[in-house]
Amino acid sequence: MVVQTTGKSNRYTYRVTWSEEDQEFIGLCAEFPSLSWLAGTQNEALHGINKVVSDVISDMESTGEIPPEPLSTKRYSGTFTVRIPSDIHRMLAIQAAESKVSFNRYISAKLSNSGK
Repeated sequence: MVVQTTGKSNRYTYRVTWSEEDQEFIGLCAEFPSLSWLAGTQNEALHGINKVVSDVISDMESTGEIPPEPLSTKRYSGTFTVRIPSDIHRMLAIQAAESKVSFNRYISAKLSNSGK
């Protein structure tokens, strides 16, 4: 689906999904989780949420607020810390050793495959 967007709102992360409760499509923006737009078609929902985000950005800028950074332009270090129970940590370390790969590589592969 193609929706023409202008300005800064076109760099944000959008999703359109069906709302069984509302019996309409709902447009969402990851960077603005409190915003949504209901519409009868996917295109209308996407266009609607994009327009709302654009309006909110304009309002924020006019009052000196800084809009959130789009996920698409944000830089990630590739490092994050996760706390897990020690028995799971041990089990994963053993699995990594048995696979003859580093713990980091093993966990990275597990995370990469979990979304598929």
